[in-house]
Amino acid sequence: MSELALSGVQIVLVEPAGALNVGAVARIMKNMGLQHLVLVNPQCDPLSGEAQLMAVHALDILEAAQQVATLPAALLGCTRAIATTARVRSLATQLEDPRTTLPWLLESPRTAALIFGPEYRGLSNDELNYAQRFVRIPSSPNYPVLNLAQAVAICCYELYQYSQHSSYNTIPATSDKASLDVMEGYYHQLEEVLLKIGYLYPHTSASRMQKFRQIFNRAQLENTEVAMLRGILTQMEWASKITDVR
Repeated sequence: MSELALSGVQIVLVEPAGALNVGAVARIMKNMGLQHLVLVNPQCDPLSGEAQLMAVHALDILEAAQQVATLPAALLGCTRAIATTARVRSLATQLEDPRTTLPWLLESPRTAALIFGPEYRGLSNDELNYAQRFVRIPSSPNYPVLNLAQAVAICCYELYQYSQHSSYNTIPATSDKASLDVMEGYYHQLEEVLLKIGYLYPHTSASRMQKFRQIFNRAQLENTEVAMLRGILTQMEWASKITDVR
């Protein structure tokens, strides 16, 4: 396997606050053969002197970095996403080891994303909802929280090592896996319908929808399957309108 496998992986930084970290991340990506950096609502200037100082010869990655307002916008077109977190939180899905989990991104037939949270808080539970799997870098319990650039470095290293020394079977190019933005459309419709029919209540819908997301994210649905499920929801909406009229 060559660095071609890494070309489909984008590193997503959510609200990065430090220009030094952004520059360091660009350099790390260049070191490890990754090219695509996406910044979600950055809280610093990614082209500042500090960022360029840390990037050294990776200025091209900084200049090409995509800036978007929201995490869903960063994941447009992605079929797989892994989020990093240092805390267990309330996730029903287990936290996995980067070495055994990150290669899953390289098997995607389309773009895949590796998501990192802000330096001061990490990813929120709402932000974690957009990922299908979750990794935590093993570290000493005495001080388990890593600097953002350090965490990116470890994950990029694992991806690079796997890309150079392992063989793998890619998903066929004809695969019709639904992208994460397609799934978001389904989740919004699902929540609206379930609220209408009384299965969900406004004060508990967020936690219930989190569980639905986990179920369907694990399933890795195809576009035709999502279309079928949305068709069922549309029919339910139509049927409920007839009932209301009666």
